[in-house]
Amino acid sequence: MTQTRKKILFMAEAVTLAHVGRMLTLAESLDPARYQVLLAADPRYAKVIGSPAVAMTTIQTISSQHFFAALDGGKPIYNKQILIDYAEEDLRLIDSFKPDAVVGDFRLSLAASARRAKVPYINVTNAYWSPYAKIRYIVPEIPLTRIVGVSVAQWLFNLAQPIAFALHAQPVNAMLKHFGLPTVAHDLRHAYTAGDWTCYADSPELVPMHPLPANHRFIGPIHWSAPIPRPDWWEQIPQDKPVVYANLGSSGHGHLLPIVLEALADQPISVIAATAGRVNITSHADNIFLSEFINAEDACKRADLIICNGGSPSCYLALEHGKPSLSLPVNLDQYLNAELFGNAGVGIMLRSGQLNSRQISGRVQELTAQAEMRQRASTLAERIRNQHQNAAANFQELLHEYLGDH
Repeated sequence: MTQTRKKILFMAEAVTLAHVGRMLTLAESLDPARYQVLLAADPRYAKVIGSPAVAMTTIQTISSQHFFAALDGGKPIYNKQILIDYAEEDLRLIDSFKPDAVVGDFRLSLAASARRAKVPYINVTNAYWSPYAKIRYIVPEIPLTRIVGVSVAQWLFNLAQPIAFALHAQPVNAMLKHFGLPTVAHDLRHAYTAGDWTCYADSPELVPMHPLPANHRFIGPIHWSAPIPRPDWWEQIPQDKPVVYANLGSSGHGHLLPIVLEALADQPISVIAATAGRVNITSHADNIFLSEFINAEDACKRADLIICNGGSPSCYLALEHGKPSLSLPVNLDQYLNAELFGNAGVGIMLRSGQLNSRQISGRVQELTAQAEMRQRASTLAERIRNQHQNAAANFQELLHEYLGDH
């Protein structure tokens, strides 16, 4: 008797490429003989992701300008109406595709739409957003930081955190009330991790946690690299110098990359740099090899050090290859992750709001000259691999368990 394939709908909120990449990795990992897969995302990164091995459809996502403006101002990213509109669009797609489960990455509207459609919802997120995480919350680069300085801003941020987290959860609760559904706790951590199942795309080695409920679990880092051919200059990279890979990603501030490149222009190193479409750089030094997008897997293998925005995908990819990371975070998400890698001794963080060329060049010289941090990164990467932190396999195991499709 032929078994009917289970339908799995993946939905990515394309405010950054990372959310799309994680959903694409999990979607492509499923056996097409057992699952019929559909990935829904805004098409803004179509050029980068190429021709996926799974079916895709289009959903709307707020503009990158809206997203970055909200982050820079320390304001909620969404309002009630945006989330209601999202949920209505979700429902139309769910009704059309009729999935057995919906998997979302930062698609906050699924807390309402999946429940209304009575479809199981698997939320893929990061453990540092969990209400069970035992972490410190660092004040990001918001107007308060620029006005009163980091020390005073951190003190005020600590005082105001419960109010701020409640404010950021308010649009989600307003959406839930609109659809007559129970609300979540007045805390953005509960809004970000709501789901029938909550999967953390992290290693428990890095994120200390309180005991988790049965429907929260770590599945491990989700690795994805854009399928981009190597640039023409790839073979011209000198073999006798340290190599630094600089990519501040689709959610890094564009103005930071020129500062990084200026700092490294006169260093005895080679720099592989990607603009990620965030900044136009027309001229650069001879030791800098520049492209709009680069296959991160190739670059991490080739580099001795990775300079990134502190985000989870970049830091974990560096760690997988036993390389330390120098993080230049801007938003809270990046600060939380970058500190965890610093605590593990496999990365260093510099505040992007206080950044200067001297800081960067000094840290790069330090990190490329010493082997201790690279050794710690290699050791930790090996421990994570030995713990079978294979996100795709762990995700499939969850599906088997949840959907009963052994």
